[in-house]
Parts: sequence; C-alpha cells; structure tokens
Amino acid sequence: MVIDRSGLAEFLRRRRESLQPEDVGLARGNRRRTSGLRREEVASLCHMSTDYYARIERERGPQPSEQMIASIAQGLHLSLDERDHLFRLAGHHPPTRGAAGDHISPGLLRVLDRLDDTPAEISTELGETLRQSPLGVALTGDTTRFTGPARSSGYRWFTDPSSRQLFAPEDHAFLSRMYAGGLREIVALRGRESRAAQLAELLLGRSEEFRRIWDDHEVGIRPQEVKRFVHPELGRLELNCQRLIDPAQSHSLLVYTAVPGTESYEKLQLLAVIGTQPLPRRPRP
Repeated sequence: MVIDRSGLAEFLRRRRESLQPEDVGLARGNRRRTSGLRREEVASLCHMSTDYYARIERERGPQPSEQMIASIAQGLHLSLDERDHLFRLAGHHPPTRGAAGDHISPGLLRVLDRLDDTPAEISTELGETLRQSPLGVALTGDTTRFTGPARSSGYRWFTDPSSRQLFAPEDHAFLSRMYAGGLREIVALRGRESRAAQLAELLLGRSEEFRRIWDDHEVGIRPQEVKRFVHPELGRLELNCQRLIDPAQSHSLLVYTAVPGTESYEKLQLLAVIGTQPLPRRPRP
C-alpha cells in the first residue's frame, strides 16, 4: 500500500479540530482560543514529539510506522472504522479486529478520562493493562509498563512472586485457581492457535503450581465481590470492583470503590492525596 500524504494530513487536521479538550480528558483553560485541540496536545496524547506530529499534518517527513499510527489513532480517540481508515491512508494494512486488539473504544476511554478521583483500569481478556487512571497507578503501580507475556497479570502471578505482594495472603490460593480457570476458558473460546493458548503453554513450562491447577480443569471461577489489596504505604484496603465490558474488543473497564465510612474509604481518600509518593517515615524514638 502507498501512503496518501494529503489525505492523511487532512484527516488528522479535521479530526483534531473536531475534538475539544474535555473530550480527551484535558482541562480547557480560561484563555483558550483554538478551535479543537492544539498540535502539541495531540502529540502529548499520542506520546510523540510535537515536531513529528506537525510534519505529518504538513505532509512531510518519513512514512509513519504502524506503531506510530496506532498511537495516533488511540490518542485521537478514533473508532475502529476511523482507525482502519487512518492505517490505509498511512499506507499500512489495518490491524486485525477482535479480542487480540489493543485499540480502546472512544466510549470506554471517555469513561476512564472522567475517573481521575477513582482507581480504574482498562484491560484485555488476558489481563493486559492498556490504560490506568492516576489513582489506579497509585493503587497498583504502573501495570502498563510490562512487555511480552509479562503484560498478562495471570502470567506475572505464576512467574513473578513480587506480583502477589499487592494482595492479601489468604486470597492467593483462590486467585491462582481463578487465573488458571479463566485462562482455560479463554483458550477454549479462542482456540489452540490463540495468544491465550500460547500463554498457557508458556506457563505449563514455567510454573509447577500452574501445571497442578491446570490439571484440575476448573472453570467458572469468578472474581470475589470484594478485593483485598495490601498497599505498600497504606496497608490493607477492601475495595469493590465494578466491571464494564466492551464486547467488540473484549476489553474491560475495572473501577475500584470503597464503602463510605469504612477504613478503606478513608485510606482511598488519602491515596488520592499522596498519589505515588511514599509517606514520610516517622523517626525512631
């Protein structure tokens, strides 16, 4: 496929000018005169330099890579049809749609953008975190940083002992069964050639615990209503988890809340203040 530079530039300009800051979770400001988003705002949303993005809109520079186009599609909150159109304009074949995709729907992103005061995350069916709210990062750490199989929370559970420190020890056995049973269901749903099946094969080779639980063939183990976290600064928090599912992409928006008036609620309020900063240590007497 050949890049359509003028079509790509015009599509990006029109899309940028049609968006308002509040559409993508940005503050408008009191002295704003620009119609739509500024180029530097789009570049920040897409995790690239303003100069690089501006050159694309000006029909200059090298052909953007598929990774760059995917970042632009996500940053501009494009629908799947718009994303596919953008890929074709850039001279690339669109990614395959379905459960394996990482592109988050605009509707799910708009909900997440309004959850600055609540721990929340968007993840795939394999437990790969795609986006977190600021308070979500404060609660669980930045779980978008992982690469390869370690992107999956279930894979980390069985291969990285430190991943279990965030959860109450009395829940570990249940969570092991839930991760293994959930993966077995996804393998049956997606097939033997799926990424889920590849993940299961990796775990069978790396974890004796996973092999033992996998052999039990358990399915239908659903998350408990209350999740018990052990935060490194605040200690135990008991949080309810609500799940909003996007059936087109098999993505889930997970939102964590605490019952008002409880100790966990007070700790969540404190977490919103301290964010990812450690609490000051009291001097020893």
